[in-house]
Amino acid sequence: LSSHSSIAAVSSVRASHSVISPAVLASTSRVGRHVCSRDCSCRAGFQGIATAPEAKKSTKNGEPAHWSGGWAAVTKGQPLEPWGHALGELGPDEIDITVTHNGVCHSDIHMKDNDWGISTFPFIPGHEVVGVVSAKGAQVRGGLEIGQRVGVGWMVNSCRRCPSCLRGDENVCDTGYTGTIVGNNGGFQAVLRLTSDFAFAIPDGLDSPSAAPLLCAGITVFAPLKRHLKPGMKVAIMGIGGLGHLAVQFANVMGGVVTAIDMFKDKETEARKLGATNFVAWTPEAPAAHQGDFDLIINCASGAVKMQDLMTMLRNDGTVVQIGIPGGNPMLEVPLQGLVFGQKRVVGSIVGGRSDTDAMLKMAAEKGVRPLIEIMPVAQVNEAITRVQSGKARYRVVLDMANGSPVCTTVAPTKA
Repeated sequence: LSSHSSIAAVSSVRASHSVISPAVLASTSRVGRHVCSRDCSCRAGFQGIATAPEAKKSTKNGEPAHWSGGWAAVTKGQPLEPWGHALGELGPDEIDITVTHNGVCHSDIHMKDNDWGISTFPFIPGHEVVGVVSAKGAQVRGGLEIGQRVGVGWMVNSCRRCPSCLRGDENVCDTGYTGTIVGNNGGFQAVLRLTSDFAFAIPDGLDSPSAAPLLCAGITVFAPLKRHLKPGMKVAIMGIGGLGHLAVQFANVMGGVVTAIDMFKDKETEARKLGATNFVAWTPEAPAAHQGDFDLIINCASGAVKMQDLMTMLRNDGTVVQIGIPGGNPMLEVPLQGLVFGQKRVVGSIVGGRSDTDAMLKMAAEKGVRPLIEIMPVAQVNEAITRVQSGKARYRVVLDMANGSPVCTTVAPTKA
């Protein structure tokens, strides 16, 4: 499970940068951000995070960063390019994380392309973030210390007062949670700043590249399995990709009898190694051949699958959990007779709350659940996105931020 393929790194190109004053910065951008002009030197090259003086200083001394450089889509649908922004003052309950690794998720791509109509630009993706605490505010609690490894997932805040938040389900906050990349800059940058109690300690037994995809893909499959799976249940995982290969592993260690389902039969051997007892090649005949076989079906497929077909394979009193979201604003058609007379359930699930995320990371570390990953330098971020979009990644791409993380010092404020 821990075998990873790696894609060769490219060398970084260094370039000299100009520095502008805070007054000029404020006059050239909204909310203190600056989009580099077409002739900015950072478009010709970049410095790695390891050579950035400010990053070194923050990590060593626990002093907050004043700026961060990252990779952004300046407008909808555009390739990512170097972009910098000012961070402002560190809040009393905030931390700075010097980012080391990022998973590349389909949601990052949907947001980059504004497929859901909620993106703001310039847009820095990244919500499967792992790094090291490099600064913390005076009121930070929970044991987070400078130099500690932490991770950040899909959320960075919630109302904390509604019934959902009070029971630990911040992912369904009644007033709406704050998304890491919804109106905010994500993890594809040198320094990520956030409210401290939405950062998760990474267990010692879990390496950083493996931890990154767990912070979104991992919790996305863990939470519904924790909610619906009982030991001995027959559970089907539909779609053995970035989500499904983790669902197979978690379902197995939680005591389920796991069947992997995919349209590509060449995934059978790998699925069995990950913990599947059975494998079903998805064909038009598959639903009838497996009628009533499963107590629980987790649909991880990124493409549209007819709900009637999934319900056919479901036992009476069984549950289908929909977690894959195909593009194009798809609608579900549910056969009401099968739903009512079979007393079946069709439910949705979105990531998980803080307590579930913490439990998921601990289970992954203790039980050996690991994503199968390809590691690419962040300098190849656009190639990584293309690889994920094409479905060629097996199964998650993780960006190494030490290899080509841009630091646009054009936005670094000078001292008075």
